[in-house]
Amino acid sequence: MNRVGCLAMSLEEKLRTIAERVRSHSSAMLTEESVKTAVVLPFFAALDYDVFNPNEVIPEFNADAVGKKGEKVDYALKIDNQVRILIECKPITTTLDKVHLAQLYRYFSVTDAKFAILTNGRTFHFHTDLESPNKLDDRPFLIFDLSDLHVSVISELRKFSRNEFNVESILQSAHRLKYTSAIKKELHALIEAPNEDFVRMVAAPLQTGRFTAQVRDQFTPLVKAAFREIIRDAVQARLSSALADSEDLTLSPLDAVAPDDEEIVTTEEEREGYMIVRAIVREVIKADRVIMRDQKSYCGIIIDNNNRKPLARLHFNRNIKYVGLFDKEKEEKSALIRSIRSTI
Repeated sequence: MNRVGCLAMSLEEKLRTIAERVRSHSSAMLTEESVKTAVVLPFFAALDYDVFNPNEVIPEFNADAVGKKGEKVDYALKIDNQVRILIECKPITTTLDKVHLAQLYRYFSVTDAKFAILTNGRTFHFHTDLESPNKLDDRPFLIFDLSDLHVSVISELRKFSRNEFNVESILQSAHRLKYTSAIKKELHALIEAPNEDFVRMVAAPLQTGRFTAQVRDQFTPLVKAAFREIIRDAVQARLSSALADSEDLTLSPLDAVAPDDEEIVTTEEEREGYMIVRAIVREVIKADRVIMRDQKSYCGIIIDNNNRKPLARLHFNRNIKYVGLFDKEKEEKSALIRSIRSTI
């Protein structure tokens, strides 16, 4: 792609191009250098940094004040002639841990850097100094998998772009991200295995007398089940909203079902299944790109009305129902379901 075409691409499009490279060629990224070339430099180019300008993107960055001969950080990014971001790269097979932060710790404290990034090309850890000024936090405030990029992450990454970079704004987001992430982790643990204190708190208004082991054993599975029902109800409400919105369309993508083939009958289950798939993927694919094309043996869901871009197949015209999903080689993998509702 030429430079004009690249500049015309949005940040999301650029990042998703790199993400596809990670998914398709990760087996060739077994060294730091391959990760740098294939992922890290294109990643920062997507954020509008001039990776060919050694005064802006500095490779093998060395800070004399560190006093450690032979130790260098892989990259430093300069903004307004100040080092603001440090980057340390590892092979894609590396499991990132705080042990890999050693050089970033030292360089962070003796430079103007406010952010440090540790990456293996697939996973990115963003760190700053929320806990103690000029001392890099052990725990990252943002973690994401580039091969499974969500819209919310792209929104956060946009704040790191060359033209939108603002330390105070990012630090506010970092504080929120760090603690909401930790809270989500704790809540997830409670959902999977409610501890005694939490069960006691929930049960207190619902039962009289002492909180005995018998009461605990009675309420623990109930609390776990209630958690799951709350989540399911929230998902169903969102899907119902998506279905209601679709009814307002004068020309729905559902109209793409072959109308002239009288032998093909699109069932309500297939329509509902289509809308569920459409609602699930709408954060990464615009709804009007997801098209339903019914066939005699299955109901196909494709992207851009193109059979070469299959998204899913609904095999509902039989007693045993299943959904066909496609891998990166476009091979269909089957997933058995009991009913439409049981999949939510």
